[in-house]
Amino acid sequence: MIEAIEVIGASFAVLIIFLAISSPIIIVGLIYYLKKRLEHKQIMAAIEKGTPLSELRPAKPAGQLWIKNLTAGIALLIIAAGLIWVGLARGYDCNESLGFFFVAVILFAFGVSRLIRGLLQRKAEKQPQTLET
Repeated sequence: MIEAIEVIGASFAVLIIFLAISSPIIIVGLIYYLKKRLEHKQIMAAIEKGTPLSELRPAKPAGQLWIKNLTAGIALLIIAAGLIWVGLARGYDCNESLGFFFVAVILFAFGVSRLIRGLLQRKAEKQPQTLET
């Protein structure tokens, strides 16, 4: 009887931990859904009033996105290097160091991809835009 209560208590604790971890994802998804729904209602109201579609959505600012991507790539590479360093400090025989290496490899891959994306965007912005008539 006591073992059954312990199993129920442990599974209840796992449920609470799962809900605590997944609640930010659920909240962000709900906010995104409500934002899109409100935007859709605003667009439909503007169409009913006869507003042209070109005026409904403002143009995106032409900022330098390559700087953001380059910065994010460098930051992710630095974080990955730190995790590798912590994993090496713990030793190869420790199971926890494998987790550090796994996360570091993922962050390293994201960092390299953002770094390459930033460099390619920078190269594309430097090229003169020719007008085709």
